[in-house]
Amino acid sequence: MNAQSRHVDNLLSQSFQFSNGARLQNRLVKSALSEALGNLHGHATPELVQLYRTWSASGIGLLVTGNVMIDRRALGEPGNVVVEDASGHAMLSEWAQAGNRNGTQLWMQINHPGKQAFLGLNRETVAPSAIGFGPALAPFFPVPRALTSSEIEDLIVRYGRTAGLAKAAGFKGVQMHGAHGYLISQFLSPHHNQRDDDWGGDAERRRRFVLAVYGEIRRVVGADFPVGIKLNSADFQRGGFTEDESLETIRSLANAGIDMVEISGGTYESPAMARGGAKASTLAREAYFLDFADKVRKEVAVPLMVTGGFRTAAGMNAALASGGLDLVGLGRLMAIEPQVAERLLRGEDPLHQLRAIRTGIRMVDESASMEVTWYTRQLHRIGRGRAPVPNESGLKSFLLDLLTKGWGIFKTRRMRARAGNPAQPEALSLQPSARIDA
Repeated sequence: MNAQSRHVDNLLSQSFQFSNGARLQNRLVKSALSEALGNLHGHATPELVQLYRTWSASGIGLLVTGNVMIDRRALGEPGNVVVEDASGHAMLSEWAQAGNRNGTQLWMQINHPGKQAFLGLNRETVAPSAIGFGPALAPFFPVPRALTSSEIEDLIVRYGRTAGLAKAAGFKGVQMHGAHGYLISQFLSPHHNQRDDDWGGDAERRRRFVLAVYGEIRRVVGADFPVGIKLNSADFQRGGFTEDESLETIRSLANAGIDMVEISGGTYESPAMARGGAKASTLAREAYFLDFADKVRKEVAVPLMVTGGFRTAAGMNAALASGGLDLVGLGRLMAIEPQVAERLLRGEDPLHQLRAIRTGIRMVDESASMEVTWYTRQLHRIGRGRAPVPNESGLKSFLLDLLTKGWGIFKTRRMRARAGNPAQPEALSLQPSARIDA
């Protein structure tokens, strides 16, 4: 195949337009990756600006940030960026500008960890119900306190406030993190959400939180600002969120007007992608969640993105040609080959292939957090202007990350102790369409 025919057949290079008029220059998306590059105040940093400037130079259509927290009292890990008021707005705007270069758009992923926050990081952890992790992860995550109804209402407002601040800073859209065992995912799961009030019980009441969060975000940012969600196809956990429930959730969100759904799966306790063992049909089609995307596409007319497992330009183009998805998500590959979009848009395969990251410690290797921390270290290199190291030892990365996280938790707790009770959130004047109500 010559270069000209590759370009003609390359569906990745086609633009995509959402129903609200927002347009992406191509079908490639950098899915959210945990950067942990915020400072002790939870503000964006020059390293984040450098990282996203590097990625936007690749010509990719869309970049989605790693999870940005809506509440500084609820961090998922040291180094999380927190956007709950106007503090840090200048650097947040620089981050947005860096990601919006060369025709690329930058969306902010907004999140609350719920019970999925490391031991000692926060004064307490909260969740839909007071249910801890299983034996493997219990030593690292405290048992949460169940949220009160008034606290749930406050969190809904916080999601909207963060989305409005993202819009004011220049981000081109937001993505709700509803996957991988974080708070929205916890509300959806019958395992994690065992409430007997209006926020839990049957599947319809468990969906109420995510629909309320979406409704508040849409009220704040207006109809023309893209709002998406990352959602599990299933939790792959006994008693957890199922495919049937996920399909009904997507149907409800589509009816409410959501602009895009990114399909993922699994939780920290049951990671869908980190453990391997994929079916032969999945390996042949490359991506993990294409079969579920096909089911969604038959019933719901909402733009779909699938992330996880793609290895070749041909595999990505075949997925787009099947009609089962609209956007191809790249995650870990962007951490070891930050300019890979350039090659894919020319119809060429990546220079690197993903490999299983192993430490030799079984409990660690079976946890999704191992893969997260290894790739986060690569992002730190890029953010400091250095090249990633695709062959770095998993054990070395794990041990260094233990030290980094431990030191980060200590510094965060010490800073909070010195600061005492935080002041009221600093106000920021927004356009009427991005109004924030206290």
